[in-house]
Amino acid sequence: MVPAAAPSLPAIDAAIARRLYGKAEASRWGLDEADFREALTRSVGHRFRGLSPSRSEVEAYLENLHVADLALACACARGREPAWEHFVRHFRPALLAAASGAGPDVGRELADSIYADLFGIEERDGARRSLFDYFHGRSSLAGWLRAVLAQRAVDRARHSRRFEPLPGPDTPLEPSVPPPQPDADAALRLAMVRTALAGAVRELTPRDRLRLSLYYARELKLAAVGRLLGESEATVSRKLSRCREDLRRAVERRLRERHGLNDTQIAESFDLARTDPAFDLARVLPPPDTDAGIP
Repeated sequence: MVPAAAPSLPAIDAAIARRLYGKAEASRWGLDEADFREALTRSVGHRFRGLSPSRSEVEAYLENLHVADLALACACARGREPAWEHFVRHFRPALLAAASGAGPDVGRELADSIYADLFGIEERDGARRSLFDYFHGRSSLAGWLRAVLAQRAVDRARHSRRFEPLPGPDTPLEPSVPPPQPDADAALRLAMVRTALAGAVRELTPRDRLRLSLYYARELKLAAVGRLLGESEATVSRKLSRCREDLRRAVERRLRERHGLNDTQIAESFDLARTDPAFDLARVLPPPDTDAGIP
């Protein structure tokens, strides 16, 4: 069976790319138009992966990008010295300040780890792969860095908990510290995402909701979910991945159609959700035993 061809994306209009290049002031980082256009093409490919957007949809997406931040990230990834000097002067202090919330030692370790990955890791073929290559300009560079930092902190905490002994009966519990309260705009954005996510979950099939609930709410392993549903571990993993992608697209659609958000605002709303400790997919999933009629 011949596999279906991947959807083709409209080529970026040269005049638009040139105008955005000027708007981003990319030349001050020693970035030429070809490099910048390549960054735009990667961003479009990431946003519309698996889709067949019209030319007008691509152009609307490009107009909402943080092009100045995208140019800076692209130049840093290519080792342009002026760009790195600007990043170190204007972004690294903010990264260190944000990381300090995890404690002075842990925060510095997290920030240094991210900084090293931004500079780039040499891969087996000798090429240098920078974390900047994963920035596509949909949110601000500062917001993206905060999201990366938050995810690193969560990953580190999860890793640490695996090796911590359970507290004994005489071990005093640490007092809980309430998370900082978001500002009014952030709270509104989070409420929009939460409502959109709940609606998207309701649109899933009962079996998909059950699979998500068992994995995220019950925190069962893939193998355990598979045994309950009569599916292989690989099938569970594949279907969870597909559900997550479906949910993301459904949430994006709801935020755009029902709340009038543009692509940039949607990306920033997702960043807020990722960094908010109170935002949890498990909270919008129904308990596993409420989904009836599962074959």
